[in-house]
Amino acid sequence: HVDSIMMNKPTDVAVCGYPLSIFFIVVNEFCERFSYYGMRAVLVLYFKYFLRWDDDMSTSIYHTFVALCYLTPILGAIVADSWLGKFKTIIYLSIVYTLGQVAMAVSAIHDITDTDKDGTPDDMTFHVVMSMVGLFLIALGTGGIKPCVAAFGGDQFSDSQEKQRRTFFSVFYLCINGGSLLSTIITPILRAQECGIHTKQSCYPLAFGVPAALMVVALVVFIVGSGMYYKAEPQGNIMMDVCRCIGFAIKNRYRHRSGRYPKRQHWMDWAEEKYDKLLIAQIKMVLKVLFLYIPLPMFWTLFDQKGSRWTLQATTMDGNFGALVIQPDQMQTVNPILILTLVPIMDSVIYPLIKKCGLNFTPLKRMTVGMFLAALAFVCAALVQVEIDKSLPTFPSASQSQLKLLNMGAEPLKVKLPDNVQLELPPNQVCQYLFKTTMYNIYSYRCRITVRNIIQTIPRLKLECKYSKGLQAIVNSHRNNDANVQMYDFATFSTTFTIRSGSESCDYRREFGFGSSYTFLIHSTFKFGPSCHESISAVEDIKPNSVHMALQIPQYFFITAGEVMFSVTGLEFSYSQAPSNMKAVLQAGWLLTVAIGNFIVLIVAELAKIPEQWAEYVLFASLLIAVCFFFSIMAYFYTYMDPAEIEAQFKKNVDDDKDDRALKQKMNFAKDSVESDDEKDENKQTQL
Repeated sequence: HVDSIMMNKPTDVAVCGYPLSIFFIVVNEFCERFSYYGMRAVLVLYFKYFLRWDDDMSTSIYHTFVALCYLTPILGAIVADSWLGKFKTIIYLSIVYTLGQVAMAVSAIHDITDTDKDGTPDDMTFHVVMSMVGLFLIALGTGGIKPCVAAFGGDQFSDSQEKQRRTFFSVFYLCINGGSLLSTIITPILRAQECGIHTKQSCYPLAFGVPAALMVVALVVFIVGSGMYYKAEPQGNIMMDVCRCIGFAIKNRYRHRSGRYPKRQHWMDWAEEKYDKLLIAQIKMVLKVLFLYIPLPMFWTLFDQKGSRWTLQATTMDGNFGALVIQPDQMQTVNPILILTLVPIMDSVIYPLIKKCGLNFTPLKRMTVGMFLAALAFVCAALVQVEIDKSLPTFPSASQSQLKLLNMGAEPLKVKLPDNVQLELPPNQVCQYLFKTTMYNIYSYRCRITVRNIIQTIPRLKLECKYSKGLQAIVNSHRNNDANVQMYDFATFSTTFTIRSGSESCDYRREFGFGSSYTFLIHSTFKFGPSCHESISAVEDIKPNSVHMALQIPQYFFITAGEVMFSVTGLEFSYSQAPSNMKAVLQAGWLLTVAIGNFIVLIVAELAKIPEQWAEYVLFASLLIAVCFFFSIMAYFYTYMDPAEIEAQFKKNVDDDKDDRALKQKMNFAKDSVESDDEKDENKQTQL
C-alpha cells in the first residue's frame, strides 16, 4: 500500500520550477500532432491519385475519418477515467495509433502488387483494405488519447504550481500548432518526391512513413518518462453518472405521464427520487449549454473542408510563386500560420478596441460573427471556383463521348465524323471532338478516314526524361507499320527528354505548367542531329492552370478568423458556463459537434451530387448563414450564469437542510426525554 502511494506521488525533480516529466509530455504531443496532421495533409490526394477515387468519394472517406477522430475521444475518456487510468490509456492507444500509421505507409507501396511493373497496382483491394484498417486504427488512437494527454500533463503539477500549470497549457497549445504547421509543410514535399523499386511514382509511402516514424518517437519518449509521472488512479467517469441521471429522469417522467401527477418545474426534477439535487442542478446547467450546441456542427461542416474540397480545388490552380513552388496540399499551412498571428492580435488589439467603443461583444456574439466569416470564406471559394471553371477544358458530359484524332503523317487527312461532320487534320496535329451518344448507339459510331502515305519506317526510339514533373505525354514511334505508344506523368515546370537509338541521341526540352496535358508527336521525317528537336511537335491538349493559388488566401483568412472567433471563444464560453466537475462533459459535447459537422459533409457529397462545385460552395455558405441567424436568436435569449455561485448556493441549502434535520433531531430527542420523564412519574404514581 505504501509503495502504491509513493508511485502516485508527484516527482520532486524539477527544471526551472517545472516537473521534469512535463518535458516528455510536451515532446510527445508535438510528435503526435506532427504525425496526425502530416498524414491528414496528403490523405485526400492519396485517395484521388493513388486509389483512383473520384472527388466525391475521396471527400466522403476523408470526412468519415475526421468524424471518427472526434467521436473516439468520448470512448478514450470513459476508458481512462473508469478503468485503465490516463497513463495506461495513452500507452495502449498510442501503440494502436502507431500500427495504424505503419499500415497506411504499407498501403501506399505500389510495388507490393505491381507484378507487371507498369507502375500501377494490380490488386487495388489490398491497398484499399490496408488503408481503411490503418485509418480506423489511427482514428481510435488519436481520438482516444486526445482527452487524456492534456489532462495527464495537468496532473503533474502540485497545488502550489498553478502559474506553471497555466504556462504548460499555453506551451501545449503551441506544440499542437507547431506540429501542424511543420507537418503540412514537410509531408507534401515528401509526397512530391518520386520513389519505387521498379517504377517511380509520387512517394506516398514516404509521406505516410515519416508520420509513422514520428509516432514511434512520440511513444518511445512518453515511455522513457514513465518513472517520473504522477499517475492518478481512475476515479469514475462523471459522464456515465450524467447519462444515468438523465436516463432515470426520462424513465421516471414516462412512468408518471398521467395528469393525476403534479407537474414539476423542469423535467430533470423527476430524478430527485434517486439523485442528489446538486447533481441535478449541475446537469441542468450543462443541458442549457448543450442546447446552444445544436446549430454548431454546421460551422465544422465548412471548416474541415479546407483539407478536402479546398485541397482538390488547389490541384486545378497554379502554385508557382516565383522562387517558391507550392504543392496543392501545402496551402493548408496558411491556416496554422494565421492562427498563430490572429490569436494575439484578437486578444490584445481587436477585442479591447471593441470594448473601448462601448460595445458589449459577448462570447456568443463573437461565435455568431465567426460563423458568418466562415460563410464568407465559402463565398470567396465559390468565386475562385468560377474563375477556375473558365480556364478548364470542356469535358464530355454523361450523354457525350470524346474522340481524339492524331495525324502523325506528313500530309493532311480528311475525316468524316458522326452526324456528317467532316474535318481535315493538318499534318502532325491532334483534334478532339465531342458528340452526343444514346444508350442505343453509344458503341456504334464509326469514323471514315481518307489516308495517304502516312506510314513510314523509322528506327525504334527510346525516350528518357530528366527532372520530370506535371503533364501527360505520348511518345509515338513507327517501325514496320507498328506503333509504340508510351504514357508519362510528370509534375515540374522544366523537363528534358532524351531520345535514343543505339549510340545516337536527341535532347528535347520543354517548359510545363501545373495541370497541363500535352501530346508529343515525333515526325516520320525525324533525323538525329543538331536540329532534331524541330521534328518533334507538342500539341497542348489541356492548358496549364492559369488561376493562381494566391487567390485562395482570402478564403483561408476568413475561415481562420472565423475559427479564432468561433472555436477559441466557444471553448472559453463552455468552460466558464460548465460546473466544476463537468468540464469534460461539455468538452465531449464540443467534440461531438465536430464529428456531426463532418458527417454532414459526407451526406451532402454523396447524396446531393451537385454538378457544379461553385454551387456546392454557395449551398454550404447559405446553410451556415441560415444557421447563424437561428443561433443569434438562441444567443439573444440565453442568460449567462455563474456555475460556482449556483453550486455554492445549493451546497448552502444542503448544509441548511442538514442543520434543520440536526435541530429537529435534537428537539425530538429533548421531547422524547421529557416524555420519558413524565412516563416515569406516572409509573411511580401507579406504583404508589
